[in-house]
Amino acid sequence: MPLRIPMPLLDLEATLDGGQAFRWRGIDGGWEGVLGDRWVRLRTEAGNLVAETATDPGDGARLRHYLGLDDDLEAIVRTFPDDPPLMAAVRACPGLRLLRQDPWECLASFILSSTKQIVQIQQCVALLCDAFGNIIPGPANAPSPRTFPTATQLASVPESQLRECKLGFRARYLSAAAQEVGAGRLDLEALRGMSTTEARDQLTGLPGVGPKIANCVLLFAYGRQDAFPVDVWVLRALRELYFPRRRPKPRTLLRFTETHFGPNAGYAQQYLFHFIRNHRPTKPS
Repeated sequence: MPLRIPMPLLDLEATLDGGQAFRWRGIDGGWEGVLGDRWVRLRTEAGNLVAETATDPGDGARLRHYLGLDDDLEAIVRTFPDDPPLMAAVRACPGLRLLRQDPWECLASFILSSTKQIVQIQQCVALLCDAFGNIIPGPANAPSPRTFPTATQLASVPESQLRECKLGFRARYLSAAAQEVGAGRLDLEALRGMSTTEARDQLTGLPGVGPKIANCVLLFAYGRQDAFPVDVWVLRALRELYFPRRRPKPRTLLRFTETHFGPNAGYAQQYLFHFIRNHRPTKPS
């Protein structure tokens, strides 16, 4: 029996296919993916979020948390500065939500994101799961879905085999992270009790993890609203929408992101990312 959750404001496409996570696919009017050890198909119907699974879907608490359904979007938007670019971004996608992902999957996925476009990241993640994830129950008459491989599983995989998943130079960084997390030298759960600065320092201690990747993990796995990832899209949004007549130095942009957007800067970042990626006439190369 499908699970039905009375649905607050939610745009599934913008939330699931907006560069936060990389295992969701739009299929026949719904979205299919793997959440932990469970295959899930999501769709909207008559004001409800409908979740179909191949096993007992439970009470929906995990799904609500993952999708950020308890976030009060109207209250969050009220904390934003009343500037035209940000308000335009909010109007363009009022149902955008921030996910709360598994920290290891989020970290590993963004390690694979370096210098890649979203569709390429999705391909790498899919190949990694197919090669090393565990088979789980899925829909009838379809290939069996697999879990995202744990850090312990990947720690024992030779780098050469990781490269077969089209990871390139990222295979070395993923292997190093898996070994650190798998051995407990980096405790991802312990980051929850740290300040954002302390947690970021822990993450950037990993090879191949710079401030952007660390901020993605802090925002999309831990919900840290003071983490503001700046990739090529967000950089473009800041320059075009806020500094159109000059080219600010990186230090100026960093200071701006830290002070302008208020206590929910992480949400502001994702609105801007979605807006510049989907609602502007040209795209960066």
